[in-house]
Amino acid sequence: MAAKKRDYYEVLGLGRNASEEEIKRAYRKLAVKFHPDKNPDDPHAEEKFKELGEAYDVLMDPDKRAAYDRFGHAAFAQGGAGFGGGFHDPFDIFREVFGQAGFGGGIFETFFGGGNAHTQDRQRGSDLRYDMRIDLEEAAFGAEKEIEIEKLDTCNKCHGSGAEPGSRTVSCPACGGRGQVISSRGFFHISQTCPRCRGAGEIIEKPCRECRGEGRVEKLSRVKLKIPAGIKEGSRLRSSHNGEAGIRGGPPGDLYVVIHIKEHKIFQRDGDNLYCEVPIPFSLAALGGELDVPTLEGKAHLKVPPGTQSGQIFKLRSKGIANINGRDRGDLLTRLIVEVPSRLNVEQRRKLEEFAALCDEENTPLRKSFFERAKEFFK
Repeated sequence: MAAKKRDYYEVLGLGRNASEEEIKRAYRKLAVKFHPDKNPDDPHAEEKFKELGEAYDVLMDPDKRAAYDRFGHAAFAQGGAGFGGGFHDPFDIFREVFGQAGFGGGIFETFFGGGNAHTQDRQRGSDLRYDMRIDLEEAAFGAEKEIEIEKLDTCNKCHGSGAEPGSRTVSCPACGGRGQVISSRGFFHISQTCPRCRGAGEIIEKPCRECRGEGRVEKLSRVKLKIPAGIKEGSRLRSSHNGEAGIRGGPPGDLYVVIHIKEHKIFQRDGDNLYCEVPIPFSLAALGGELDVPTLEGKAHLKVPPGTQSGQIFKLRSKGIANINGRDRGDLLTRLIVEVPSRLNVEQRRKLEEFAALCDEENTPLRKSFFERAKEFFK
């Protein structure tokens, strides 16, 4: 008595409303899991694999699926609903599914010997990184810089072809021009880059003596860069096609320049704002007046009100860093530090003592407030 066939939707672990894409995904996953070559110790692996192929063959065909949904397995029995009992070879289905799965150049194409070196681009050169230190002023206003780097660049003698003048390229005899050599591993065909032509599919009759057939040599190159205003620490600038040249005429990589901003002797940066501390004499803080403070563009005038306390911050609008996205500039926040005289001569000391004698608690409201709050600690 023949074994009862399992429901095709059950075989693939799907519901009856499964889409075509869901059927494909389920089959790909299970076909790899139950492939006989991956399960040499399982005597039922081939049977499961064939069952998967049969289910996929029916459910991916709109007419067969409609008949199956209506009549079940009877639709494909002898004399059934117009379909013969034959199915595709499950191994053919396996190849077909993975060939159409969007893995171009990937693992399944490799297994089945797909791809051709002549349809692929020549090997691209490597990307490079350069760490650049700039001044805060350059970060604030932008700058143009020129750097020198040692890198593999196009050979002047062969102009990147890798061949001696007058020489020509011929099809690689090792891989027959495919750029790949294929070895069998049971059912699978493993494709690897040809070691002789390195995937190019061609070899040079007479390699260039200057670059030894690579088409590139080590050179000192100069690259100009434009630093945008407002650039921040750690920002990365991309200079297209200024990386290493590709092998034998392959496209060059890119150069990535990482920005590091030097510490400034006066200003500290926080986003688009700048901070600086400016010491002022005791007399200016007490009496008030005008003060010249530094900015990145020169000096600016700051009005100091009488009774200014040490640590008080004053904002100078739009004297900070330009925003890299073109919005308004940041501000300059100036913190005034009241400097107490460290050395006094006899006359200065006498005058200061006279001044102190004239002062009372009304002249020092912060001190008065503090000691009122702290008086219990002095009991």
